[in-house]
Amino acid sequence: MSVASRWILLGLLSASCAGAVAATPDLAGQIAALRSEVAALKAQSQAATDWTSIANLQASYGYYVDKSRWDDAADLFAKEGTLEIAGRGLFVGQDRIRTYLHALGDMAYGRLFNHMQLQPVIHVAADGRTAKARWRTLMQVGQLGKEARWGEATYENAYVKEGGVWKIQMLHGYITFYVEFDQGWNKGAVPLPQNLEGLAPDAPPTVKYGAFPEVFLPPYHYKNPVTGQ
Repeated sequence: MSVASRWILLGLLSASCAGAVAATPDLAGQIAALRSEVAALKAQSQAATDWTSIANLQASYGYYVDKSRWDDAADLFAKEGTLEIAGRGLFVGQDRIRTYLHALGDMAYGRLFNHMQLQPVIHVAADGRTAKARWRTLMQVGQLGKEARWGEATYENAYVKEGGVWKIQMLHGYITFYVEFDQGWNKGAVPLPQNLEGLAPDAPPTVKYGAFPEVFLPPYHYKNPVTGQ
């Protein structure tokens, strides 16, 4: 069969199918239902992709912080992003976040600075442009011959998709405890730091609270998934 003949046959088949759809309401309804199902599956697939991207974004932050790769960590934030950790106040904008991170010091011999990003609860907005997530970070902070501490923080973070790329819009770390490693939870509680030496924040802390042995529940961004409360 010639190419021209094939095109003619294809046209006849298309016209026949179109006539059949027009003449068969049930078939037209099935096609519409399939299109709706495909659209829903595409939305679910995109949401799953966004969830994974956000999880990888936050995990990357933890790995960069561990080794004092401050510029890499700062690059994960949106231009107008914010950072607030412990009682040190609010830092606004990627440049100020970069300054804050560098003030924490460089990786050096005898320094331990682990921040494991754990237990994510991630919710992507319906429009796929923003998201919120709750995390727990387990910290090991030490300096050879000087100090060794355990710590834990709960994050309530926000994210934004800019140019198709997820970035951290807000990182808020609520320190739940810092304790001396050799004394343990029952004796070695360390108060929250109230500032970062030599660097003033852009604004005071948005939430005032105390770490262990004080009791404080970082606010949830989500409702109970079972009760809706």
